[in-house]
Amino acid sequence: MDFDVVVVGGGIVGLATALQIIRKQQGIRIAVLEKESEIARHQTGHNSGVIHSGLYYKPGSSKARLSVEGLRQMVAFCREHGVPHEICGKIVVATSPQELPRLENLWERGNANGLVGLRKLSADQIREIEPHARGIAAIHVPQEGIVDYPAAAEKLAELIRNHGGEIRLGTRVLKLSPDSGSWRVETSTGEFQARFVATCGGLYADRLVKAAGQKPVAKIVPLRGAYYHIKKERQHLVRHLIYPVPDPQFPFLGVHFTRLIHGGIEAGPNAVLAFAREGYRWSDFNLRDTVEAVCFPGLWKFLASYPSLCGYEIWRSLSRREFCRSLQRLVPEIREEDLETGGAGVRTQAMTGDGKLVEDFHFEEQPGILHVVNAPSPAATAALSIGEQISKKVLTRLT
Repeated sequence: MDFDVVVVGGGIVGLATALQIIRKQQGIRIAVLEKESEIARHQTGHNSGVIHSGLYYKPGSSKARLSVEGLRQMVAFCREHGVPHEICGKIVVATSPQELPRLENLWERGNANGLVGLRKLSADQIREIEPHARGIAAIHVPQEGIVDYPAAAEKLAELIRNHGGEIRLGTRVLKLSPDSGSWRVETSTGEFQARFVATCGGLYADRLVKAAGQKPVAKIVPLRGAYYHIKKERQHLVRHLIYPVPDPQFPFLGVHFTRLIHGGIEAGPNAVLAFAREGYRWSDFNLRDTVEAVCFPGLWKFLASYPSLCGYEIWRSLSRREFCRSLQRLVPEIREEDLETGGAGVRTQAMTGDGKLVEDFHFEEQPGILHVVNAPSPAATAALSIGEQISKKVLTRLT
């Protein structure tokens, strides 16, 4: 089982990376190793399906650059291969005067990042786009849209196989060791040898760094985000995507409304600590994951930095009434009885020992191996551009 390249992780980032490599060098021997029995079982299959534009990210950052380019590539990919998607646009709504400076900051960032067609909206213009939304000002982002990311992942896998690549399912990576100029990859199904390894392990990104004998600069802290669905008879209240202005005190976008590509409206997510890296329900518990998180000093420092906000997120996750109150800031007609329990996802968020969230995409390298350590949202949007960046590094080192 000798390969030129082994990619660890069968989510959308790992698959996009493998395809970009194989497209650039026909005939290269490449294998994707995925621990699950199917691809795209975790972040790819549990996100809200939004194609992000790059509005929020610091100009010049990897997130800004790769999401803007990734949006272009993802839309082109979906059009070429018939993956369900729609560029429906979104609005980011300010509901109080205190939010206006932050909205202006988003406007400046979006323009600096090269977004096309941004518009400032008045209260009346908000209602022209979303008749049931309320705010004093907003930004319209026409490039944003929705997509079926699992279908995109399936198409990526199909193309990898068509180009001669292999996808090994049910193959959990246990250890990565340098071996005479290549890497030995020990797995649950046997050993692989590779001239180069790229790990795109998502929820297990830091553990793969450790499995390669390195100390990761940050730890993955699993944060579960739960959603509600809007009942069918009330879905007319939301046409497309409606987001609040993010609170700079808390590093998430806030609960929002998302139209789903196969129908329906989703509202959420909140953000609370999960007791398992694959903990999609409150009852999901993994002893190792929980002990690692609780014993990590960075988590306690983070909680100490945001005590009231973290407490509020927990309360809101337990109270449908409070969740509804948050949504009513954007769409006042939403009622508690309009909400049905929806799905949940776990955000792969890297955190440093001082309690800071790693805000940008983060990669770690050593000879012959590259780790994608931090790739939360908008990594799905940016998957093809992330893969392109990794492919250039891989092929430079192989030639």
